[in-house]
Amino acid sequence: MPDIEKQIIDILRTAVKKAFPDSGQDVLSDIYLEVPKDKRFGDFSSNIAMRMTKALKKSPPDIASAIIDRIKDDSTRGGLIKEIKIERPGFINFYISDSAVRSALAGILRRPETFGASSIGRRRKVQIEFVSANPTGPLTVAHGRQAAIGDSLARILEYCGYRVTREYYVNDEGVQMGILARSVKARFMELSGLASEFPENGYKGAYIYDIAKEIKDSAGPGEMSDDQYFMDFAYRKIMSAIKKDLADFGVDFDAWFSQKGLSKSGKIKKALDILRKKGFLYEKDGAVWLRSTELGDDKDRVVIKNDGSYTYLAPDIAYHKEKFEKGYERVINIWGPDHHGYVNRIKAACQALGFDRGKLSILIAQLVTLYRDKKPARMSTREGEFITLREVIDEVGRDAGRFFFIMRRTASHLDFDLELAKAKTMDNPVYYIQYAHARISSAINFSGNVKPDVKCLEFLDKEEEIGIIKTLINYPSIIETSAKNLEPFILLSYLQDLARAFHSYYDSYRFVTDDKQVTRARIALIHAVRSVFSSGLKLLGVAAPEKM
Repeated sequence: MPDIEKQIIDILRTAVKKAFPDSGQDVLSDIYLEVPKDKRFGDFSSNIAMRMTKALKKSPPDIASAIIDRIKDDSTRGGLIKEIKIERPGFINFYISDSAVRSALAGILRRPETFGASSIGRRRKVQIEFVSANPTGPLTVAHGRQAAIGDSLARILEYCGYRVTREYYVNDEGVQMGILARSVKARFMELSGLASEFPENGYKGAYIYDIAKEIKDSAGPGEMSDDQYFMDFAYRKIMSAIKKDLADFGVDFDAWFSQKGLSKSGKIKKALDILRKKGFLYEKDGAVWLRSTELGDDKDRVVIKNDGSYTYLAPDIAYHKEKFEKGYERVINIWGPDHHGYVNRIKAACQALGFDRGKLSILIAQLVTLYRDKKPARMSTREGEFITLREVIDEVGRDAGRFFFIMRRTASHLDFDLELAKAKTMDNPVYYIQYAHARISSAINFSGNVKPDVKCLEFLDKEEEIGIIKTLINYPSIIETSAKNLEPFILLSYLQDLARAFHSYYDSYRFVTDDKQVTRARIALIHAVRSVFSSGLKLLGVAAPEKM
Protein backbone atom coordinates (compact mmCIF):
# COMPACT_ATOMS: atom_id res chain seq x y z
CA MET A 1 0.00 0.00 0.00
CA PRO A 2 1.48 3.38 -0.97
CA ASP A 3 2.59 5.62 1.89
CA ILE A 4 0.07 8.40 1.17
CA GLU A 5 -2.85 5.99 1.09
CA LYS A 6 -1.73 4.38 4.33
CA GLN A 7 -1.37 7.78 6.01
CA ILE A 8 -4.88 8.82 4.98
CA ILE A 9 -6.35 5.55 6.23
CA ASP A 10 -4.59 6.04 9.57
CA ILE A 11 -5.93 9.62 9.79
CA LEU A 12 -9.41 8.43 8.85
CA ARG A 13 -9.35 5.60 11.38
CA THR A 14 -8.28 7.99 14.16
CA ALA A 15 -11.03 10.45 13.22
CA VAL A 16 -13.70 7.72 13.21
CA LYS A 17 -12.61 6.59 16.68
CA LYS A 18 -12.79 10.17 17.98
CA ALA A 19 -16.10 10.99 16.34
CA PHE A 20 -17.75 7.69 17.26
CA PRO A 21 -15.94 6.11 20.24
CA ASP A 22 -18.26 3.10 20.26
CA SER A 23 -17.27 2.01 16.76
CA GLY A 24 -16.35 -1.66 16.75
CA GLN A 25 -12.97 -3.01 15.71
CA ASP A 26 -14.55 -4.58 12.65
CA VAL A 27 -15.46 -1.11 11.38
CA LEU A 28 -12.04 0.35 12.12
CA SER A 29 -10.16 -2.51 10.50
CA ASP A 30 -12.30 -2.35 7.34
CA ILE A 31 -11.49 1.22 6.35
CA TYR A 32 -10.16 1.44 2.82
CA LEU A 33 -9.84 3.98 0.02
CA GLU A 34 -10.71 3.97 -3.65
CA VAL A 35 -9.31 6.09 -6.45
CA PRO A 36 -12.18 7.97 -8.17
CA LYS A 37 -12.26 7.57 -11.94
CA ASP A 38 -13.36 11.19 -12.24
CA LYS A 39 -10.61 13.42 -10.86
CA ARG A 40 -13.20 16.04 -9.89
CA PHE A 41 -13.99 13.80 -6.94
CA GLY A 42 -10.50 13.93 -5.50
CA ASP A 43 -7.49 11.67 -5.34
CA PHE A 44 -8.90 9.19 -2.83
CA SER A 45 -12.44 8.46 -1.66
CA SER A 46 -13.93 6.58 1.29
CA ASN A 47 -17.44 5.17 1.70
CA ILE A 48 -17.04 4.58 5.46
CA ALA A 49 -19.85 7.03 6.32
CA MET A 50 -22.35 5.06 4.25
CA ARG A 51 -21.22 1.76 5.74
CA MET A 52 -21.74 3.10 9.29
CA THR A 53 -25.25 4.42 8.62
CA LYS A 54 -27.18 1.35 9.72
CA ALA A 55 -25.33 0.93 13.02
CA LEU A 56 -25.40 4.62 13.94
CA LYS A 57 -28.89 5.36 12.59
CA LYS A 58 -27.61 8.63 11.14
CA SER A 59 -27.48 9.93 7.59
CA PRO A 60 -24.21 9.40 5.67
CA PRO A 61 -23.60 13.18 5.21
CA ASP A 62 -23.96 13.74 8.98
CA ILE A 63 -21.54 10.91 9.74
CA ALA A 64 -19.10 12.17 7.10
CA SER A 65 -19.28 15.71 8.47
CA ALA A 66 -18.48 14.51 12.01
CA ILE A 67 -15.49 12.53 10.74
CA ILE A 68 -14.17 15.46 8.70
CA ASP A 69 -14.43 17.78 11.73
CA ARG A 70 -12.13 15.43 13.66
CA ILE A 71 -9.68 15.24 10.75
CA LYS A 72 -9.45 19.03 10.64
CA ASP A 73 -8.61 19.00 14.35
CA ASP A 74 -5.89 16.37 13.82
CA SER A 75 -2.43 17.94 13.82
CA THR A 76 -0.90 14.76 12.27
CA ARG A 77 -2.42 15.52 8.89
CA GLY A 78 0.39 18.04 8.32
CA GLY A 79 0.66 19.20 4.72
CA LEU A 80 -0.70 15.96 3.31
CA ILE A 81 -4.34 16.88 2.68
CA LYS A 82 -5.17 20.01 0.71
CA GLU A 83 -8.94 19.65 0.91
CA ILE A 84 -11.71 17.27 2.02
CA LYS A 85 -15.20 17.28 0.54
CA ILE A 86 -18.40 15.36 1.06
CA GLU A 87 -20.03 14.07 -2.10
CA ARG A 88 -23.53 12.59 -2.13
CA PRO A 89 -24.70 10.20 -0.95
CA GLY A 90 -21.91 10.40 1.64
CA PHE A 91 -18.49 9.84 0.12
CA ILE A 92 -15.55 11.49 1.86
CA ASN A 93 -13.20 12.72 -0.88
CA PHE A 94 -9.57 13.65 -0.21
CA TYR A 95 -7.52 16.05 -2.33
CA ILE A 96 -3.77 15.68 -1.79
CA SER A 97 -1.41 18.67 -1.64
CA ASP A 98 1.16 19.11 -4.41
CA SER A 99 3.99 19.12 -1.88
CA ALA A 100 2.88 15.72 -0.57
CA VAL A 101 2.69 14.43 -4.14
CA ARG A 102 6.26 15.54 -4.83
CA SER A 103 7.45 13.94 -1.60
CA ALA A 104 5.87 10.69 -2.74
CA LEU A 105 7.80 10.90 -6.01
CA ALA A 106 11.02 11.27 -4.02
CA GLY A 107 10.09 8.06 -2.21
CA ILE A 108 9.59 6.23 -5.50
CA LEU A 109 12.98 7.39 -6.79
CA ARG A 110 14.71 6.09 -3.66
CA ARG A 111 13.46 2.52 -4.34
CA PRO A 112 12.66 2.25 -8.06
CA GLU A 113 13.48 -1.46 -8.25
CA THR A 114 11.03 -2.48 -5.52
CA PHE A 115 8.35 0.19 -5.84
CA GLY A 116 4.98 -1.51 -6.06
CA ALA A 117 6.10 -4.70 -4.34
CA SER A 118 3.91 -5.79 -1.46
CA SER A 119 4.04 -8.10 1.55
CA ILE A 120 0.32 -8.91 1.66
CA GLY A 121 1.10 -12.51 0.70
CA ARG A 122 3.10 -13.01 3.91
CA ARG A 123 5.02 -15.90 2.27
CA ARG A 124 1.85 -18.01 2.05
CA LYS A 125 1.92 -20.93 -0.37
CA VAL A 126 -0.27 -20.63 -3.46
CA GLN A 127 -0.69 -23.07 -6.31
CA ILE A 128 -1.94 -21.97 -9.73
CA GLU A 129 -2.92 -24.77 -12.08
CA PHE A 130 -3.51 -23.56 -15.62
CA VAL A 131 -3.47 -24.58 -19.30
CA SER A 132 -3.51 -28.34 -18.46
CA ALA A 133 -4.51 -29.19 -22.03
CA ASN A 134 -4.90 -32.87 -22.82
CA PRO A 135 -1.72 -34.09 -24.57
CA THR A 136 -3.74 -35.12 -27.62
CA GLY A 137 -2.87 -32.16 -29.84
CA PRO A 138 -1.20 -28.73 -30.03
CA LEU A 139 -2.14 -25.86 -27.74
CA THR A 140 -4.93 -23.68 -29.13
CA VAL A 141 -5.56 -19.94 -28.79
CA ALA A 142 -7.87 -20.74 -25.86
CA HIS A 143 -4.94 -22.37 -24.07
CA GLY A 144 -2.81 -19.36 -25.02
CA ARG A 145 -5.16 -17.04 -23.19
CA GLN A 146 -5.11 -19.28 -20.11
CA ALA A 147 -1.28 -19.35 -20.29
CA ALA A 148 -1.00 -15.55 -20.47
CA ILE A 149 -3.46 -15.02 -17.62
CA GLY A 150 -2.02 -17.74 -15.40
CA ASP A 151 1.62 -16.78 -15.75
CA SER A 152 0.94 -13.05 -15.33
CA LEU A 153 -1.17 -13.74 -12.25
CA ALA A 154 1.62 -15.89 -10.81
CA ARG A 155 4.13 -13.06 -11.34
CA ILE A 156 1.81 -10.54 -9.68
CA LEU A 157 1.21 -12.79 -6.66
CA GLU A 158 4.95 -13.36 -6.27
CA TYR A 159 5.48 -9.58 -6.35
CA CYS A 160 2.98 -9.39 -3.50
CA GLY A 161 4.94 -11.80 -1.32
CA TYR A 162 3.24 -15.13 -2.07
CA ARG A 163 5.19 -18.32 -2.70
CA VAL A 164 3.69 -19.49 -5.97
CA THR A 165 3.83 -22.89 -7.64
CA ARG A 166 2.81 -23.08 -11.30
CA GLU A 167 1.42 -26.51 -12.11
CA TYR A 168 0.23 -28.25 -15.27
CA TYR A 169 -2.09 -31.25 -14.85
CA VAL A 170 -1.27 -33.83 -17.52
CA ASN A 171 -4.21 -36.07 -18.41
CA ASP A 172 -1.96 -38.84 -19.76
CA GLU A 173 -4.42 -41.73 -19.55
CA GLY A 174 -8.04 -42.51 -20.27
CA VAL A 175 -10.46 -42.39 -23.17
CA GLN A 176 -8.91 -39.45 -25.07
CA MET A 177 -5.42 -40.96 -24.97
CA GLY A 178 -6.87 -44.18 -26.36
CA ILE A 179 -8.48 -42.26 -29.21
CA LEU A 180 -5.14 -40.55 -29.88
CA ALA A 181 -3.38 -43.91 -30.09
CA ARG A 182 -5.94 -45.35 -32.52
CA SER A 183 -5.84 -42.19 -34.64
CA VAL A 184 -2.06 -42.34 -35.02
CA LYS A 185 -2.15 -46.09 -35.66
CA ALA A 186 -4.77 -45.66 -38.41
CA ARG A 187 -2.64 -43.01 -40.16
CA PHE A 188 0.43 -45.22 -39.78
CA MET A 189 -1.40 -48.10 -41.43
CA GLU A 190 -2.57 -45.76 -44.20
CA LEU A 191 0.97 -44.49 -44.82
CA SER A 192 2.21 -48.09 -44.86
CA GLY A 193 -0.31 -49.04 -47.52
CA LEU A 194 -2.23 -51.28 -45.16
CA ALA A 195 -5.98 -51.46 -44.69
CA SER A 196 -7.19 -49.40 -41.74
CA GLU A 197 -10.33 -47.85 -40.36
CA PHE A 198 -10.01 -44.37 -38.89
CA PRO A 199 -11.80 -43.95 -35.52
CA GLU A 200 -15.16 -42.21 -35.89
CA ASN A 201 -14.21 -39.66 -33.21
CA GLY A 202 -10.48 -39.67 -34.03
CA TYR A 203 -8.09 -36.71 -34.16
CA LYS A 204 -7.86 -35.49 -37.77
CA GLY A 205 -5.19 -32.79 -37.62
CA ALA A 206 -2.17 -32.96 -39.91
CA TYR A 207 0.00 -33.37 -36.81
CA ILE A 208 -1.38 -36.93 -36.55
CA TYR A 209 0.08 -37.67 -40.01
CA ASP A 210 3.41 -36.16 -38.93
CA ILE A 211 3.60 -38.41 -35.87
CA ALA A 212 2.57 -41.47 -37.89
CA LYS A 213 5.20 -40.71 -40.54
CA GLU A 214 7.90 -40.34 -37.90
CA ILE A 215 6.92 -43.71 -36.44
CA LYS A 216 7.02 -45.28 -39.90
CA ASP A 217 10.48 -43.82 -40.56
CA SER A 218 11.98 -44.75 -37.18
CA ALA A 219 10.23 -47.74 -35.66
CA GLY A 220 11.83 -51.17 -35.72
CA PRO A 221 10.00 -54.40 -36.51
CA GLY A 222 7.85 -55.77 -33.73
CA GLU A 223 7.65 -52.46 -31.82
CA MET A 224 4.04 -51.80 -32.76
CA SER A 225 2.24 -54.85 -31.50
CA ASP A 226 -0.48 -52.87 -29.70
CA ASP A 227 -1.93 -49.41 -29.22
CA GLN A 228 0.32 -48.62 -26.26
CA TYR A 229 3.32 -48.01 -28.46
CA PHE A 230 1.42 -45.48 -30.56
CA MET A 231 0.04 -43.82 -27.43
CA ASP A 232 3.45 -43.46 -25.79
CA PHE A 233 5.16 -42.20 -28.95
CA ALA A 234 2.43 -39.65 -29.71
CA TYR A 235 2.33 -38.50 -26.08
CA ARG A 236 6.07 -37.79 -26.03
CA LYS A 237 5.94 -35.82 -29.29
CA ILE A 238 2.90 -33.76 -28.34
CA MET A 239 4.12 -32.97 -24.81
CA SER A 240 7.47 -31.90 -26.22
CA ALA A 241 5.70 -29.49 -28.60
CA ILE A 242 3.46 -28.18 -25.81
CA LYS A 243 6.45 -27.46 -23.57
CA LYS A 244 8.29 -25.68 -26.39
CA ASP A 245 5.28 -23.52 -27.23
CA LEU A 246 4.88 -22.52 -23.59
CA ALA A 247 8.59 -21.78 -23.19
CA ASP A 248 8.55 -19.60 -26.30
CA PHE A 249 5.52 -17.83 -24.82
CA GLY A 250 7.48 -17.08 -21.65
CA VAL A 251 5.64 -19.60 -19.47
CA ASP A 252 7.57 -22.03 -17.27
CA PHE A 253 5.89 -24.53 -14.98
CA ASP A 254 7.30 -25.64 -11.64
CA ALA A 255 5.47 -28.97 -11.69
CA TRP A 256 3.89 -31.33 -14.23
CA PHE A 257 1.37 -33.56 -12.48
CA SER A 258 0.64 -36.93 -14.13
CA GLN A 259 -2.87 -38.40 -13.89
CA LYS A 260 -1.39 -41.79 -14.75
CA GLY A 261 0.91 -41.50 -11.74
CA LEU A 262 -2.07 -40.55 -9.59
CA SER A 263 -3.96 -43.66 -10.72
CA LYS A 264 -1.01 -45.98 -10.10
CA SER A 265 -0.55 -44.58 -6.59
CA GLY A 266 -3.99 -45.79 -5.51
CA LYS A 267 -4.86 -42.30 -4.28
CA ILE A 268 -8.09 -42.12 -6.30
CA LYS A 269 -9.49 -45.12 -4.46
CA LYS A 270 -8.30 -43.69 -1.13
CA ALA A 271 -10.04 -40.38 -1.77
CA LEU A 272 -13.29 -42.12 -2.67
CA ASP A 273 -13.01 -44.38 0.39
CA ILE A 274 -12.85 -41.27 2.58
CA LEU A 275 -15.98 -39.88 0.95
CA ARG A 276 -17.73 -43.23 1.36
CA LYS A 277 -16.90 -43.36 5.08
CA LYS A 278 -18.24 -39.83 5.49
CA GLY A 279 -21.49 -40.85 3.86
CA PHE A 280 -21.05 -38.75 0.71
CA LEU A 281 -21.16 -41.69 -1.71
CA TYR A 282 -24.11 -43.93 -2.53
CA GLU A 283 -25.00 -46.55 -5.15
CA LYS A 284 -27.77 -46.22 -7.73
CA ASP A 285 -28.35 -47.95 -11.09
CA GLY A 286 -25.12 -49.90 -10.64
CA ALA A 287 -23.02 -46.71 -10.37
CA VAL A 288 -21.49 -44.84 -7.43
CA TRP A 289 -22.65 -41.27 -6.91
CA LEU A 290 -21.35 -38.25 -4.97
CA ARG A 291 -23.98 -36.44 -2.88
CA SER A 292 -22.83 -33.10 -4.27
CA THR A 293 -26.32 -31.54 -4.01
CA GLU A 294 -25.85 -31.46 -0.24
CA LEU A 295 -22.90 -29.12 -0.81
CA GLY A 296 -24.18 -26.63 -3.36
CA ASP A 297 -24.19 -28.55 -6.65
CA ASP A 298 -27.34 -28.65 -8.80
CA LYS A 299 -27.35 -32.47 -9.00
CA ASP A 300 -25.46 -35.47 -7.68
CA ARG A 301 -22.55 -36.73 -9.78
CA VAL A 302 -21.35 -40.19 -10.82
CA VAL A 303 -17.79 -40.99 -9.73
CA ILE A 304 -17.72 -44.71 -10.64
CA LYS A 305 -19.65 -45.87 -13.71
CA ASN A 306 -21.64 -49.12 -13.77
CA ASP A 307 -18.77 -50.83 -15.62
CA GLY A 308 -16.46 -50.08 -12.66
CA SER A 309 -14.41 -47.37 -14.40
CA TYR A 310 -13.91 -43.89 -12.98
CA THR A 311 -15.57 -40.79 -14.40
CA TYR A 312 -13.47 -37.66 -15.01
CA LEU A 313 -14.54 -36.39 -11.58
CA ALA A 314 -12.91 -39.21 -9.59
CA PRO A 315 -9.23 -38.43 -10.39
CA ASP A 316 -9.98 -34.70 -10.09
CA ILE A 317 -11.22 -35.27 -6.54
CA ALA A 318 -8.03 -37.13 -5.66
CA TYR A 319 -5.92 -34.47 -7.39
CA HIS A 320 -7.47 -31.64 -5.36
CA LYS A 321 -7.05 -33.67 -2.19
CA GLU A 322 -3.37 -33.89 -3.10
CA LYS A 323 -3.19 -30.11 -3.62
CA PHE A 324 -4.53 -29.25 -0.19
CA GLU A 325 -2.45 -31.91 1.54
CA LYS A 326 0.70 -30.30 0.12
CA GLY A 327 -0.05 -27.34 2.36
CA TYR A 328 -1.21 -24.76 -0.17
CA GLU A 329 -3.17 -22.04 1.58
CA ARG A 330 -4.73 -20.95 -1.69
CA VAL A 331 -5.46 -23.11 -4.72
CA ILE A 332 -6.29 -21.40 -8.02
CA ASN A 333 -7.53 -23.19 -11.14
CA ILE A 334 -7.84 -21.48 -14.51
CA TRP A 335 -10.24 -23.36 -16.78
CA GLY A 336 -11.88 -22.83 -20.14
CA PRO A 337 -15.60 -21.98 -20.51
CA ASP A 338 -16.45 -25.61 -21.27
CA HIS A 339 -15.68 -26.33 -17.60
CA HIS A 340 -18.13 -23.78 -16.20
CA GLY A 341 -20.54 -26.45 -14.99
CA TYR A 342 -17.69 -28.28 -13.30
CA VAL A 343 -17.02 -25.58 -10.69
CA ASN A 344 -19.67 -26.45 -8.09
CA ARG A 345 -19.06 -30.19 -8.22
CA ILE A 346 -15.32 -29.93 -7.57
CA LYS A 347 -15.87 -27.38 -4.78
CA ALA A 348 -18.48 -29.71 -3.28
CA ALA A 349 -16.03 -32.62 -3.40
CA CYS A 350 -13.32 -30.57 -1.67
CA GLN A 351 -15.76 -29.57 1.08
CA ALA A 352 -16.86 -33.19 1.46
CA LEU A 353 -13.23 -34.18 2.00
CA GLY A 354 -13.02 -31.66 4.83
CA PHE A 355 -11.18 -28.83 3.08
CA ASP A 356 -12.17 -25.17 3.09
CA ARG A 357 -13.83 -24.59 -0.29
CA GLY A 358 -13.19 -20.89 0.14
CA LYS A 359 -9.48 -21.56 -0.40
CA LEU A 360 -10.21 -22.90 -3.89
CA SER A 361 -10.64 -20.21 -6.56
CA ILE A 362 -11.69 -21.25 -10.05
CA LEU A 363 -11.34 -18.71 -12.84
CA ILE A 364 -13.11 -19.28 -16.14
CA ALA A 365 -11.15 -17.80 -19.04
CA GLN A 366 -13.65 -17.02 -21.75
CA LEU A 367 -13.13 -17.78 -25.42
CA VAL A 368 -11.01 -15.88 -27.91
CA THR A 369 -12.07 -14.89 -31.41
CA LEU A 370 -9.24 -13.97 -33.76
CA TYR A 371 -9.94 -11.29 -36.35
CA ARG A 372 -8.16 -10.21 -39.53
CA ASP A 373 -9.56 -7.30 -41.55
CA LYS A 374 -12.54 -7.24 -39.17
CA LYS A 375 -13.46 -10.81 -40.10
CA PRO A 376 -12.98 -13.99 -38.06
CA ALA A 377 -9.51 -15.23 -38.99
CA ARG A 378 -8.85 -18.50 -40.74
CA MET A 379 -5.20 -19.18 -40.25
CA SER A 380 -3.48 -22.40 -41.24
CA THR A 381 -5.77 -25.42 -41.40
CA ARG A 382 -2.78 -27.63 -40.77
CA GLU A 383 -3.95 -28.66 -37.31
CA GLY A 384 -7.59 -29.32 -38.17
CA GLU A 385 -10.54 -27.32 -36.92
CA PHE A 386 -8.65 -25.03 -34.54
CA ILE A 387 -6.00 -22.32 -34.54
CA THR A 388 -2.88 -23.04 -32.53
CA LEU A 389 -0.96 -20.92 -30.07
CA ARG A 390 2.14 -21.54 -32.19
CA GLU A 391 0.49 -19.83 -35.17
CA VAL A 392 -0.29 -16.77 -33.03
CA ILE A 393 3.28 -16.62 -31.65
CA ASP A 394 4.74 -16.91 -35.16
CA GLU A 395 2.44 -14.22 -36.58
CA VAL A 396 2.32 -11.51 -33.88
CA GLY A 397 5.14 -12.44 -31.48
CA ARG A 398 5.28 -13.24 -27.79
CA ASP A 399 4.80 -9.70 -26.46
CA ALA A 400 1.72 -8.83 -28.50
CA GLY A 401 0.30 -12.32 -27.98
CA ARG A 402 0.54 -12.16 -24.19
CA PHE A 403 -0.69 -8.57 -24.01
CA PHE A 404 -3.69 -9.05 -26.29
CA PHE A 405 -4.76 -12.22 -24.48
CA ILE A 406 -5.12 -10.16 -21.27
CA MET A 407 -6.80 -7.12 -22.83
CA ARG A 408 -10.19 -8.01 -21.36
CA ARG A 409 -11.17 -9.30 -17.95
CA THR A 410 -10.73 -13.05 -17.60
CA ALA A 411 -14.47 -13.71 -17.51
CA SER A 412 -15.10 -11.63 -20.67
CA HIS A 413 -15.03 -12.88 -24.25
CA LEU A 414 -11.96 -11.57 -26.08
CA ASP A 415 -11.74 -10.29 -29.65
CA PHE A 416 -8.11 -10.51 -30.79
CA ASP A 417 -7.26 -8.26 -33.77
CA LEU A 418 -4.26 -9.86 -35.50
CA GLU A 419 -3.54 -6.92 -37.78
CA LEU A 420 -3.62 -4.46 -34.88
CA ALA A 421 -1.35 -6.72 -32.79
CA LYS A 422 1.30 -6.59 -35.55
CA ALA A 423 1.00 -2.85 -36.25
CA LYS A 424 3.97 -0.65 -35.37
CA THR A 425 1.70 2.30 -34.65
CA MET A 426 0.30 4.12 -31.65
CA ASP A 427 -3.05 2.43 -32.29
CA ASN A 428 -1.54 -0.84 -31.12
CA PRO A 429 -1.95 -0.84 -27.30
CA VAL A 430 1.14 -2.92 -26.54
CA TYR A 431 3.26 -0.84 -28.93
CA TYR A 432 1.80 2.29 -27.29
CA ILE A 433 3.10 1.27 -23.87
CA GLN A 434 6.43 -0.14 -25.07
CA TYR A 435 7.02 3.02 -27.11
CA ALA A 436 6.48 5.12 -23.99
CA HIS A 437 9.26 3.16 -22.27
CA ALA A 438 11.52 3.54 -25.31
CA ARG A 439 10.79 7.28 -25.56
CA ILE A 440 11.81 7.74 -21.93
CA SER A 441 15.02 5.78 -22.45
CA SER A 442 15.83 7.94 -25.49
CA ALA A 443 15.14 11.15 -23.55
CA ILE A 444 17.33 10.07 -20.65
CA ASN A 445 20.10 9.15 -23.08
CA PHE A 446 19.73 12.54 -24.82
CA SER A 447 20.09 14.29 -21.45
CA GLY A 448 23.51 12.72 -21.04
CA ASN A 449 22.07 10.13 -18.67
CA VAL A 450 21.24 12.71 -16.02
CA LYS A 451 20.57 10.94 -12.73
CA PRO A 452 17.37 11.56 -10.75
CA ASP A 453 17.73 14.53 -8.39
CA VAL A 454 15.09 14.68 -5.66
CA LYS A 455 16.27 18.15 -4.63
CA CYS A 456 14.75 19.69 -7.76
CA LEU A 457 11.26 18.22 -7.57
CA GLU A 458 9.69 21.53 -6.54
CA PHE A 459 10.09 22.57 -10.19
CA LEU A 460 7.48 20.00 -11.19
CA ASP A 461 4.60 22.46 -11.06
CA LYS A 462 2.65 21.68 -14.23
CA GLU A 463 -0.77 20.07 -13.94
CA GLU A 464 0.34 17.22 -16.19
CA GLU A 465 3.36 16.53 -13.98
CA ILE A 466 1.35 16.40 -10.77
CA GLY A 467 -1.19 14.17 -12.54
CA ILE A 468 1.48 11.70 -13.66
CA ILE A 469 2.95 11.51 -10.17
CA LYS A 470 -0.50 10.80 -8.73
CA THR A 471 -0.87 7.98 -11.25
CA LEU A 472 2.51 6.58 -10.20
CA ILE A 473 1.50 6.76 -6.53
CA ASN A 474 -1.40 4.42 -7.29
CA TYR A 475 0.83 1.67 -8.71
CA PRO A 476 1.24 -0.34 -5.47
CA SER A 477 -2.51 -0.22 -4.91
CA ILE A 478 -3.09 -1.44 -8.49
CA ILE A 479 -0.75 -4.38 -7.92
CA GLU A 480 -2.51 -5.36 -4.68
CA THR A 481 -5.93 -4.99 -6.32
CA SER A 482 -4.83 -7.20 -9.23
CA ALA A 483 -3.63 -9.82 -6.74
CA LYS A 484 -6.73 -9.70 -4.55
CA ASN A 485 -9.07 -9.91 -7.55
CA LEU A 486 -6.89 -12.47 -9.37
CA GLU A 487 -7.13 -10.21 -12.43
CA PRO A 488 -4.04 -9.18 -14.49
CA PHE A 489 -6.25 -6.99 -16.70
CA ILE A 490 -6.36 -4.40 -13.88
CA LEU A 491 -2.60 -3.90 -14.19
CA LEU A 492 -2.75 -3.82 -17.99
CA SER A 493 -5.45 -1.14 -17.92
CA TYR A 494 -3.39 0.93 -15.48
CA LEU A 495 -0.33 0.80 -17.78
CA GLN A 496 -2.50 2.04 -20.66
CA ASP A 497 -3.62 5.01 -18.54
CA LEU A 498 -0.05 5.80 -17.53
CA ALA A 499 1.12 5.60 -21.15
CA ARG A 500 -1.69 7.94 -22.22
CA ALA A 501 -0.67 10.48 -19.58
CA PHE A 502 3.02 10.21 -20.46
CA HIS A 503 2.59 10.58 -24.24
CA SER A 504 0.45 13.67 -23.70
CA TYR A 505 3.15 15.12 -21.42
CA TYR A 506 5.88 14.21 -23.92
CA ASP A 507 4.04 16.01 -26.72
CA SER A 508 3.56 19.16 -24.61
CA TYR A 509 6.92 19.74 -22.91
CA ARG A 510 10.64 19.40 -23.50
CA PHE A 511 12.51 17.34 -20.93
CA VAL A 512 15.93 18.83 -21.62
CA THR A 513 15.60 22.62 -21.30
CA ASP A 514 17.84 25.66 -20.80
CA ASP A 515 16.87 25.59 -17.13
CA LYS A 516 19.07 22.93 -15.51
CA GLN A 517 16.85 22.56 -12.45
CA VAL A 518 13.71 22.03 -14.54
CA THR A 519 15.64 19.52 -16.65
CA ARG A 520 16.76 17.59 -13.59
CA ALA A 521 13.24 17.61 -12.17
CA ARG A 522 11.66 16.33 -15.39
CA ILE A 523 14.34 13.71 -15.92
CA ALA A 524 13.75 12.55 -12.36
CA LEU A 525 10.04 12.25 -13.08
CA ILE A 526 10.48 10.19 -16.25
CA HIS A 527 13.00 7.94 -14.47
CA ALA A 528 10.19 7.03 -12.08
CA VAL A 529 7.72 6.55 -14.93
CA ARG A 530 10.18 4.27 -16.73
CA SER A 531 10.69 2.14 -13.62
CA VAL A 532 6.93 1.59 -13.31
CA PHE A 533 6.58 0.71 -17.01
CA SER A 534 9.47 -1.72 -16.70
CA SER A 535 8.03 -3.31 -13.56
CA GLY A 536 4.47 -3.55 -14.89
CA LEU A 537 5.44 -4.98 -18.28
CA LYS A 538 7.65 -7.56 -16.59
CA LEU A 539 4.71 -8.69 -14.45
CA LEU A 540 2.72 -9.21 -17.65
CA GLY A 541 5.61 -11.10 -19.24
CA VAL A 542 6.10 -8.39 -21.87
CA ALA A 543 9.45 -6.85 -22.84
CA ALA A 544 10.30 -3.22 -22.05
CA PRO A 545 12.51 -2.16 -25.01
CA GLU A 546 15.04 0.65 -24.80
CA LYS A 547 14.71 1.40 -28.53
CA MET A 548 11.92 0.95 -31.07
